[in-house]
Amino acid sequence: MDFKVVQKEIELQSRGWIPTFHDISKEVLEIVAASGIKNGTCAIVSHHTTCSVMVQECSHDLDTFDLEYLQHDLLDIMRRMIPDFTEEHQYRHPGPVHAQFGRTFGEPGNYTSMNTDGHLRSVFFGRSETVTVKDGKLDAGEFAHIYFIDWDHVRARHRQVNVTVMGTPEDVGSRKFKNGETINTLRKFTDEEKATMREYTLQQER
Repeated sequence: MDFKVVQKEIELQSRGWIPTFHDISKEVLEIVAASGIKNGTCAIVSHHTTCSVMVQECSHDLDTFDLEYLQHDLLDIMRRMIPDFTEEHQYRHPGPVHAQFGRTFGEPGNYTSMNTDGHLRSVFFGRSETVTVKDGKLDAGEFAHIYFIDWDHVRARHRQVNVTVMGTPEDVGSRKFKNGETINTLRKFTDEEKATMREYTLQQER
């Protein structure tokens, strides 16, 4: 069976002042379709340590911040867990050595390192997603969209997301595990357990 790898880079522009959610579903679907890979996996990976990738339903409705409702709900939760960086020394990071390190890479000022909230949110959320490719299409779910999230809102930034499609251009045969049998993963209680569990005797006591 032949094995093939295709890699592409998607260039994006984040707006700053508030985290940016980029819907890159169309671009990823185009990459998968053009790859010629029928069955395998597609990895979508952030190039940046303050960014994440998620697979989630499109919320459709937009608020005045140009965020889908579900996106803003997510941002609200992350802000409760990891507050926006608004005060100097609010977090330990960045220290003076790190700020100076940033200057050696051409950072315009120490303020660009005040993105600790973005780093922490990226750690919690993860920087990548992997989706199965079946018969030349992403198997992400009926309503799924792929979003690249830039948590760093210190300034507008140019961003990159890497897409790697791996697999075979050939058919793989039946995918059914145990002929498609529905697997019961619920706990199975023994008769002895049921005899000592009040949950099973409540009806009898009435």
